[in-house]
Amino acid sequence: MSRLAVIGGSGFATMPGLEVLDHQQPDTPYGPPSAPVIRGLLGGTELWFLPRHGTGHGIPPHRVDYRANLRALKDCGVERVVGLGAVGGIGGAYGPRVLAVPDQIIDYTYGRAQSFYDGDQNEVLHIDFTRPYCEDLRQALLRAARDCELDVEDGGTYGATQGPRLETAAEIRRLERDGCDLVGMTGMPEAALARELGLCYACFAFVVNWAAGKASGEIRMEEIEANVAACGARIERVLATLVRAQCY
Repeated sequence: MSRLAVIGGSGFATMPGLEVLDHQQPDTPYGPPSAPVIRGLLGGTELWFLPRHGTGHGIPPHRVDYRANLRALKDCGVERVVGLGAVGGIGGAYGPRVLAVPDQIIDYTYGRAQSFYDGDQNEVLHIDFTRPYCEDLRQALLRAARDCELDVEDGGTYGATQGPRLETAAEIRRLERDGCDLVGMTGMPEAALARELGLCYACFAFVVNWAAGKASGEIRMEEIEANVAACGARIERVLATLVRAQCY
């Protein structure tokens, strides 16, 4: 059985229901991860957990050390990773409180350490990124959702923006023209770094607001927080089912 880890995003600084066994903080060449990696049991099955933004959600998206996080999980023996992501909805099917397992991504970030092979090593690696997410793990998430009798959007394109500010309406129109269905701030370089390390990685996204210009008025944090809370129980059910079925 492959070791599975969950990277928690906004609203998931902890993993409800996880019986903590120990904390590990591997010393990576890129510094420490966002927080100690938690090894625990979920329904009696081993699961690893790492909060992307730190235990107190104090690390903004553009300051997350994605290389340290992924390398730490790799050094713990993890082979498969589910990255949770709070996102904005662009397309009609991706409204607030919708769960989605995207199958494509477009990177609009800048200034982030994008690769483990950035000229500081003796080798050059050009990964194939035609399909940025691990299809086996994507399908496992979708099966787990079906087993929970929950609706989850299969597929969609995630537009990864820099943050920490939200986007302008014009930027969202550009993303929509580019074919994006979802917009978030942490999807890259996380997915690409996982691929470089040979990790099977999938994104489990949850829509917490309509993106800029897709609804009347400003985007309010109170709305986002309410939608995060509304999605939480369903996400936990899917992850618990995924682990229990050992289908990853």
